[in-house]
Amino acid sequence: MKSIQLFQKSITLVFISLILVLSCESDDTRSTPPQNQGPDPTTFAQNFGNEISRDFLGTVVDTNNDPIENVMISIGSSTAMTDSNGVFIINNATVNQRFGYIKAEKAGYIHASRSLVPTSGTNKVRIMMLAETITGTTSSGMQETISLPGGASVDLEGAYVKPDGSLYSGSVNVIMHHLDPVDENMQDQMPGMLYAANSDNEERMLQTFGMLAVELRGENGEDLNIAEGSTAEIKVPLDPSLMTDAPPSIPLWYFDETNGYWVEEGVALLIGNEYIGTVTHFSFWNCDIPTEYVDLCVTVVTENGNPVANSQVTLTSTNFGTGTGYTNENGETCGLVPSNESLELNVYSYDICGDSPLHNETTGPFTEDSSITITLMESPNIISETVTGTFNTCSDNPVTDGYINLRYGNQNFIDVISDGDFEINLLRCNADNTFGLKAYDFVNVQETDSLTYTFTTPVTNLGTIQSCNTVEEFITYQVDDHPEISYFFNVQGGLDGDYLSVFYYSENQQNIFEFSINPFNGPNTYTDSFLLNFFDENNDGTSLETEFEGTFNVSSFGDVGEYIDINFNGVLIEYNSPDQIPISGTIHVLRDY
Repeated sequence: MKSIQLFQKSITLVFISLILVLSCESDDTRSTPPQNQGPDPTTFAQNFGNEISRDFLGTVVDTNNDPIENVMISIGSSTAMTDSNGVFIINNATVNQRFGYIKAEKAGYIHASRSLVPTSGTNKVRIMMLAETITGTTSSGMQETISLPGGASVDLEGAYVKPDGSLYSGSVNVIMHHLDPVDENMQDQMPGMLYAANSDNEERMLQTFGMLAVELRGENGEDLNIAEGSTAEIKVPLDPSLMTDAPPSIPLWYFDETNGYWVEEGVALLIGNEYIGTVTHFSFWNCDIPTEYVDLCVTVVTENGNPVANSQVTLTSTNFGTGTGYTNENGETCGLVPSNESLELNVYSYDICGDSPLHNETTGPFTEDSSITITLMESPNIISETVTGTFNTCSDNPVTDGYINLRYGNQNFIDVISDGDFEINLLRCNADNTFGLKAYDFVNVQETDSLTYTFTTPVTNLGTIQSCNTVEEFITYQVDDHPEISYFFNVQGGLDGDYLSVFYYSENQQNIFEFSINPFNGPNTYTDSFLLNFFDENNDGTSLETEFEGTFNVSSFGDVGEYIDINFNGVLIEYNSPDQIPISGTIHVLRDY
């Protein structure tokens, strides 16, 4: 889901990120800036707090929002590769109490990263990588201006060095990207977060008016940079909506890829509708106003005190715009906000539920690190859901390293699996009660099929699902406290006149499961009584031929050869007995007729 944008003055503030900024410098003439000799990384790192271990779950996509596979992710000494869905998991990574730095690298893309204030729960990260597309070509010894269609440009003098510091001679490929604060993807595309070290080695948060990434490549693909004593002029165009608030001069900051924060170096002047500045090396360059900040953690709960995971929290400052965070499984999101400013706080559900906030209030100003709790009032249109279940390997052992991807509306909710069990909390709209799910086992490199379910509010128990790539269909159910029973072969399903029938028969008839819905009127929720037949001699002798009372949720019913998806929950009423026995289960079967 795209973040709901509330860009006051169209200026980006990344709430989930730390931002350090340098003091504002003002200069009436454009000249070669003195290179910042600080901050000293060792001294500056004292701001980060003690080392701690935290868990991370992230998604890496391209500018079309398509997942990128085989991206190298590193957090300190911990590494992982993204899978086919662009997902990575790193548990017990060493970070600091107030600063975590995640790097993403893959050939064909410029280096990407994300910095954040770690929470005690699973820290969820999204990174959008920019393609290593050549904008223009020049040669050593030649002065050249390379421009992007939107007006951003760089003037090169023609002197370059290789990574070892030796002079380079030959053609030079120039890779450029302009990041505009009014673009809703900027927060995902920019490196680190808007956290910086100013020229006095003080930490700040930044208000950005635009960024420019410039990378140089030699004929053999080697990284190049500007030779010592040489400079380049960069031009960063401003959107018309930013002009009113744009100062006549603004500090320049470059991104320190080693340490994960911005460093103040030089000044850019506003000439016409663009900032123009001189730089002595290439990296991401950023035009920003710095400010002091505090750490703020927001926890979102329901009226009964349950944490609300996966909700979107926005904080809007009149001077610094809007920042966005997503709550973890504890209902918490943390980051930096400007100090001594009142903030508008909104909590949202998802695009499919509309743009109206579930909660709105004014909070602050904050003068010190703070934590606040937001309680969501009940609403007939927004429903709190919990989806639980067990994820096993094909050998029926709990998955120890994997994840569940639940799809609702335009949003993906990903939950890490470490002991087989999973629980996903979310808010949904009253108008849509179906969701999709797929699970992935990293250790055995297997996955489930794409499954479709219907919510059984407030808790949807999916039972056990297994990651067997060869298993196309299954029936799984549990009666009372009996062991769960699953069938993966000889499963049949289809439409016989007005009847929807699903059944399983083992070859020796020792294992049976069958039921039917009549009349069947397509995907829907059916709450009538049904005859349910099942017998499982090989498992524990469960044998019942009985009436079922409860709910059958038929969430999908495709053509022949496509899937029928059903989840059910209710009680069994044995003949000539008052006993009611709980039963629940899931069916994923290819339609045979």
